[in-house]
Amino acid sequence: MGLDRRLVLAGGLSAIASATWAQHEHHAGQFERLNQPGRIDLPDLHRQHAVVDSPAPPAAAKGQWRSRAPLPIPRTEMAWATEYRGRVHLVGGYAEQRVDRPYHHAYDPTADKWETLPELPRGANHVGVATLGDRLYAFGGFTEQNRTPHDGVFAFDGARWHSLRRLPEACGAIACVTLGDAIHLVGGAIGSDNRRSVDWHLVYNPREDRYSRRQAMPLGRDHTGAVAVNGVIHLIGGRVDTFHTNSNLHHSYDPKTDEWSFRAPIPTARSGHGTVWLRNRIFCMGGEGTNRVYGQNEAYDPLTDRWESYAPMLTPRHGMGAVVIGDAIYVSGGGPQMGGGVKSAINEEFRIG
Repeated sequence: MGLDRRLVLAGGLSAIASATWAQHEHHAGQFERLNQPGRIDLPDLHRQHAVVDSPAPPAAAKGQWRSRAPLPIPRTEMAWATEYRGRVHLVGGYAEQRVDRPYHHAYDPTADKWETLPELPRGANHVGVATLGDRLYAFGGFTEQNRTPHDGVFAFDGARWHSLRRLPEACGAIACVTLGDAIHLVGGAIGSDNRRSVDWHLVYNPREDRYSRRQAMPLGRDHTGAVAVNGVIHLIGGRVDTFHTNSNLHHSYDPKTDEWSFRAPIPTARSGHGTVWLRNRIFCMGGEGTNRVYGQNEAYDPLTDRWESYAPMLTPRHGMGAVVIGDAIYVSGGGPQMGGGVKSAINEEFRIG
């Protein structure tokens, strides 16, 4: 990959700094096709799909990305990840020419190492995950390629998985957010040939192992970004049935009033992105659109209701895991081009400074 390589940016072609391409050289052999075994380098299609320009004003400190230890095997469409006992946990997804893998890997930032852990009882992609107390929870997911969900729910106690009460209806790509002593399950997608987004909002109570319903989200979406901030849930972006109709909507939910409110839309409409809370900002990075894979790293300040842009991802991806541990964001795996045709083992860290 020569240093004259270019990425497609919103509004035209723009040269990418040589440091970025040196980073890509470092990632050689960290990709694999879904329909063909064997490691490959960053596919050429990535350069046609990758977008890194943000319409949001730049932050005063852009921050920096760096490479960390790659995943043991290339994976994508886990859709999300969660922090559990100080490590990044990835469950399910596409890997090794299947879309219903039960794989479970954990990354320790201090040691910069991955560990293979007990597998999910049922393999799937787009599994909703959250941590509450001393357990990691996994909700639903798709058994085919981004469709045909199942209703299984499981909890990991650090040694093994336990089966819990099933979802009221099979669903995948659910936004899962821990708030207080419960887990909110918002949106997602149902169906197979008739796959469609839903506006459901369930609350799972682990102590009683039961679900209750709350006010539905304003517009049914899946592949959204979700995070809890000061007792309020923020739901950002996502797709309405397909990534061809991505949304830039940003809503917040107050459990005290059981009401949703509009917030400033995310500058780059996207789905399958990472969403985390770091240094009083909600960061959204990565994601997917029509012939696009996003690298924008945009952050929202709840106090001012405004967005700003930070350093874009070294390798734009979607369907990856994004987790905050300490003072850093870790973004692991994901697809480097539109769709699920290529998986990556890339693991990159972002720090503001």
